[in-house]
Amino acid sequence: MPVDVTAAVRRAVEAAAGPGGATASYEPLTGGTYNVVTRVTFEDGRDWVVKIPPLHGAGMSYEQRLLVNEVTFYEKAATVGRGTIPQVVHSRTDAAEPAGAYVVRTACPGRPWHDLDAELTDSERSRLRTELGQLVGRLHTVTGPGGFGYPAEPFGPPSPTWREAFTAMTGAVLDDAEAYGAQLPWPTGKIRALLGSAAYVLDDVTRPALVHFDLWQGNLLVTGEPGTRSIGGIIDGERMFWGDPVADFVSAALFGDVEADRDFLSGYASTAGGPVEFTPSVRLRLALYRSYLYLIMLTETVPRGAPADALEWTRTEVAPRLVAAMGEVAAHDEVAAFGEVAAPNGVAAPDHPAPGHVVGISRRSAGSGG
Repeated sequence: MPVDVTAAVRRAVEAAAGPGGATASYEPLTGGTYNVVTRVTFEDGRDWVVKIPPLHGAGMSYEQRLLVNEVTFYEKAATVGRGTIPQVVHSRTDAAEPAGAYVVRTACPGRPWHDLDAELTDSERSRLRTELGQLVGRLHTVTGPGGFGYPAEPFGPPSPTWREAFTAMTGAVLDDAEAYGAQLPWPTGKIRALLGSAAYVLDDVTRPALVHFDLWQGNLLVTGEPGTRSIGGIIDGERMFWGDPVADFVSAALFGDVEADRDFLSGYASTAGGPVEFTPSVRLRLALYRSYLYLIMLTETVPRGAPADALEWTRTEVAPRLVAAMGEVAAHDEVAAFGEVAAPNGVAAPDHPAPGHVVGISRRSAGSGG
């Protein structure tokens, strides 16, 4: 770990614990693609995680003051998280402050779900999916205080409508794709037109719900012994926004079909106020949110400096899924100009499951953060 980062972590811990606090050991947590994350274990039993954002300025437009989003998620979700949400011990979210930006939070018990998934029995997996659905349903009962969008306000103050907020979000990622020269399966102008043609459906969302938007297995900690395992933590809330709760289904069933996930949906219905009805509006919105996620995953490889294997993975696994999602948008809206959207430049839809890890915003070790 570089000396400047080590010093920053120690300053953050001292600010949280006070000068001369209990002796602690420091363990860098690897696997993240954005922040520097350190586990801090005290002799008195306290267990903290410190997250320091990168010193460089290169990144996606929405990645401004991400720790504001993360702190917001932990504080708002704690009221409904049933002990699975880390507690914020101390934070500074302004990088211009002398100590820099950081968040110190409590550590959650358990290991990343994706590390344990192969060990799970079908009954354990079913029970965990139900539990996850219950937790996500509770999260979605929390309403944003000021409007729609990212709490960090990378595109300005909260928007009064979800259409306005999500249009700014998708527009920004397409601007990033153009600025970085990201390889997308279609020209950005064509993607803008297609996504814009379906923007009317966003007006069906009138309440800004708490949306984590990164609920893949790496951000879900599983604790307990075989046969009694449960979800011990939901972490890495830095990508959260106030918006359509349906958006969380994209990462919660990453590269899968949430409509077929009966365990998750039954758990969700029990806490969210009723079952999810997959109306044409819901399905179209899901296609928009899949498109947004895949656009981020394809574009961020450039500022991240992704290695060749990661670039190849996004080309072969993510790009076809973006094409498929855009095809769903076109099909719902019967946009004739996009009839060929299913197979541009020889890109075929994936016919096999995604591997156990995901590059980009979803490839982060559990407990470590993005």
